[in-house]
Amino acid sequence: MPPSAVKTIRDLIFWQYAKIISTSSGIGKKNYGFIMTKFKELQTGEISWNEIREYVKERKINVCIFCGSETELTVEHLFPRVLNGPDNEKNIIWICKKCNSSKGSKKLYEWWTTRIGLKNAKYNVPRIAEGKYLKLIYESLKKSDMLEFDIEKIKNKVCPECDLKTLCKKENSENTLSILCLDRIATIRFKEGYTD
Repeated sequence: MPPSAVKTIRDLIFWQYAKIISTSSGIGKKNYGFIMTKFKELQTGEISWNEIREYVKERKINVCIFCGSETELTVEHLFPRVLNGPDNEKNIIWICKKCNSSKGSKKLYEWWTTRIGLKNAKYNVPRIAEGKYLKLIYESLKKSDMLEFDIEKIKNKVCPECDLKTLCKKENSENTLSILCLDRIATIRFKEGYTD
């Protein structure tokens, strides 16, 4: 579970991105003080998406960003096309066919959680994939009030119909704000639409 300062979906996205910044700085994803500083700077707008320089400039990479394989690379949609994920550069990465097949129609955090558990998924999603995914979700939710969903709204509007309920139960994250909420919120936004 994220710290108490993380109260909304917007905060959760910023918290996860602050961990990426921390890793890019060579500090790692578990330095709470540095992460909290970057989190607050993202919240206040002191740093923003456009000003953040990618640690690894994205390009067509010659290895799978998930496993490092150099063979049979293919385009993968971070948020699945079958769930109406966009078919553009903001939603694609290069991975090997084996990882592509393993991920299938799972959302990014869902896939990592099923592979290594929620606790590890919060820290081990590859930097390029997670950075693009967070930006994709943020930009799509910015067009609605869904960035401001807090735990009460999530419990009342998101959890009851969540397609990840079984996984949340297995990971003891039911009715909490977790990275799996980002997958579900994105599903609502992309696939089901949203009206309040």
